[in-house]
Amino acid sequence: MRLENTVTNPANDSRCMAASIGNIDVEEIFGRYYRPLCLYALHYLRVIEDAEDVVQDCVTDFLERAEDNALVVTDVKPYLFMMVRNRCLDLLRRESRFDHSLQADEMEELSDESDLEEGSFIEARMWTAIDSLPERCREAFLMSKRDGMKYEEIAEELGISINTVRNQISKALKTLKEGCHRVYMFFFG
Repeated sequence: MRLENTVTNPANDSRCMAASIGNIDVEEIFGRYYRPLCLYALHYLRVIEDAEDVVQDCVTDFLERAEDNALVVTDVKPYLFMMVRNRCLDLLRRESRFDHSLQADEMEELSDESDLEEGSFIEARMWTAIDSLPERCREAFLMSKRDGMKYEEIAEELGISINTVRNQISKALKTLKEGCHRVYMFFFG
């Protein structure tokens, strides 16, 4: 979505709602968009601290502008994603981290915004689901899938049997699969 379709002058469009603090739930904005925006910024910056800084700056700027009634937004999500993308590109240019050797077709692949946005939301939902697993189950699952450890290594490190590791990982996969199925059925069922 292009910026001019997202942000408008309130004098020109009576259908727009003013994005003021009275109309925006700050906790909802932060809770709903922070993690996906960080993952989205990470695709550009490749450094988590930089991605978090950019997202925090963007959300803060957005909320400050909304509080001053200086901003009218018809849809918060594309506005925030565009804001983060622009800040990331600015940072890359400023720090000369922008890869000028990319060809035009490679640049188009990187700039498919809707895929990156959707991927960020899916990844955020996945991590939220992983975070909601019971502690031991989550530990065993992450040690196996994220860290690439073998069941024997996990059992030794956690002080549990290999069979317990298998059960914990199986439980995690089943829980995550059920959660994904519920999300799928909500949207497509």
